Amino acid sequence: MNAPRHAADVRLEGIAKRYGKVTAVKPLDLVIEAGTLVTLLGPSGCGKTTLLRMIAGLERVSEGRILIGGRDVTDFSAGERNVSMVFQSYALFPHMSVRENVAFGLISEGVAKQEAHAKAETVLATVGLAGFGDRFPSQLSGGQQQRVAVARSLVLEPDVLLFDEPLSNLDAKLRRSMREDIRALQQKLGLTVVYVTHDQSEALAVSDVIVVMKAAEIAQAGTPRALYEEPANVFVATFMGEANHVKGEIQSIDGTEATVRLDSATLTLPARSLAPGPVDIVIRPEAIRIDPADTPGGLAATIATATYMGAHAEYNLETPVARLFAIVPEAEGLLSVGSAVSLSFARRGTILVAP
Repeated sequence: MNAPRHAADVRLEGIAKRYGKVTAVKPLDLVIEAGTLVTLLGPSGCGKTTLLRMIAGLERVSEGRILIGGRDVTDFSAGERNVSMVFQSYALFPHMSVRENVAFGLISEGVAKQEAHAKAETVLATVGLAGFGDRFPSQLSGGQQQRVAVARSLVLEPDVLLFDEPLSNLDAKLRRSMREDIRALQQKLGLTVVYVTHDQSEALAVSDVIVVMKAAEIAQAGTPRALYEEPANVFVATFMGEANHVKGEIQSIDGTEATVRLDSATLTLPARSLAPGPVDIVIRPEAIRIDPADTPGGLAATIATATYMGAHAEYNLETPVARLFAIVPEAEGLLSVGSAVSLSFARRGTILVAP
């Protein structure tokens, strides 16, 4: 099995889900291109898992249409859609071997046992588990169990592979390893993948496109870089990684450049089609520069906390506009708590957004 039979696109047209008077997903449109990995990202209760379950056929839509590979599957059952889901709990059968777990779906569809086991072994090799067929789930690590769950889905050759918080049960180091494996496998096989998580780092690491959801609707969709560097609003900016949120004022616009006042500091930043007046400013921790207190044109600050983190240092800084969190490369020693300093801000990572 070197590739799926074909990768299919997914088109959601006016999809909504209601439970009585409660709206779990507001009407939305979304196109997931064939062969891409699209992540649904957002806080608990935002509607991302409900949306995934509607694509899977595990929840009926309240309105709208779902098309997979151009085929309207809105009223199809889960078994008729040719999609597979990897759940948060791997749901492996403890009394079956790894090979039997992977082959189970094929045998249920009427494939001969010998053929099903042969296909299972091929897919196990694809996910890096060649030679593990005779083991039982209890003999595997958490990461290996996750690979078995992925193999069990892949062996069915789905048009679309769905992941529901697949790494939440793993420790931090294994999460990093597994997300790299999932991304590599998706790219190697050209799979269409829809991936749900609430972990921003996970979404940034694996995705072609991230769909950020808030309060049952899409807040913004785009590439990881676009969402991190050009967020549409404060919610997206602060949800996509660490961010400081302060208030400033655009004093003037010159072409695409804005002159912005932040207390005693004056910044020149991309205007992003905004007009003069009050503005929200999102400042990434890595964009903050800590200068000597007498540096002209900076924002006065006092070091509230200083933490050594090995390759970098983390500071909390009291300023007239807000307490700011900064990450700076570690030099010869930490700056002293209580020290007066001046702050400047790198152009990249200091972002104007509409209030």
